[in-house]
Amino acid sequence: MIRSMTGFGKAECLLPDKKLTIEVKSLNSKQLDTNTRLPALYKEKELEIRQLIAAELERGKVDCSFYYELTDDSGSGIINEPVVKNYYEQLYRISGELGLEASLELLATVMRMPDTIRSEKPDLEKEEWIMVKSALQQALQQVNGFRYQEGKALDRDLRDRIEAISEKLINVQQYEEVRINQIRERIGNNLAAFLKKDEVDENRFEQELIFYMEKLDISEEKVRLANHCQYFMETMDDPGSSGKKLGFISQEMGREINTLGSKANHNEIQRLVVEMKDELERIKEQILNVL
Repeated sequence: MIRSMTGFGKAECLLPDKKLTIEVKSLNSKQLDTNTRLPALYKEKELEIRQLIAAELERGKVDCSFYYELTDDSGSGIINEPVVKNYYEQLYRISGELGLEASLELLATVMRMPDTIRSEKPDLEKEEWIMVKSALQQALQQVNGFRYQEGKALDRDLRDRIEAISEKLINVQQYEEVRINQIRERIGNNLAAFLKKDEVDENRFEQELIFYMEKLDISEEKVRLANHCQYFMETMDDPGSSGKKLGFISQEMGREINTLGSKANHNEIQRLVVEMKDELERIKEQILNVL
């Protein structure tokens, strides 16, 4: 069963001093491209977080964000009194020298200065990381669940389009005999325009005609295209990641369809080839989002 690379997961973790929310978003990409937004407390676990994401999601452009809300005052900053007093005294003195009246707003100005608030960086407790890690895994599982749901829609669409190509390939067969007769007639008419009938060596003409028809024969292309369609269907049933493989198969299908079109020499077959190309382009667009 194929999976999409698009997904979203969210998990919340209630810790002793805060509520942590983890969000994971995933979009399509050629390989795994992970971007993390982590508070300073969890920066030391960034490598492990990336490894967990890689193990669960395999491929895609992934954004992982941690947000938290404090539930008590333990994490509040502490006013750095010596620094605040020093700033205030300097600004008060400068105001007096300039003949300006010091106001209550002076303290507000001071509090916006650097280092007026200091906070001690806490250590990440082992118990807290266990809870956070569990929440992250829960969010990643939600992403995978989303991917499976999207994958079902992709699976149906891809199968319908492969079946459409197979049906059009079968329809080519009804024009084969007419196509050969038209080519034979056209060559004969062109030859008659330049040579008299008694000047034509019929045996040699038949030999050259057979040689020419062999060059325009599309039997191999039809067989290979049918095999590629079957292989595409089988690959979609693979349990692992199959997006890249399906991309390679679609490229081979495109080569056979193009060759079929260049050899066709028949309006109805050309029309079927154009329709097959249209279906294939839509398949390629969908494959870009297949894991």
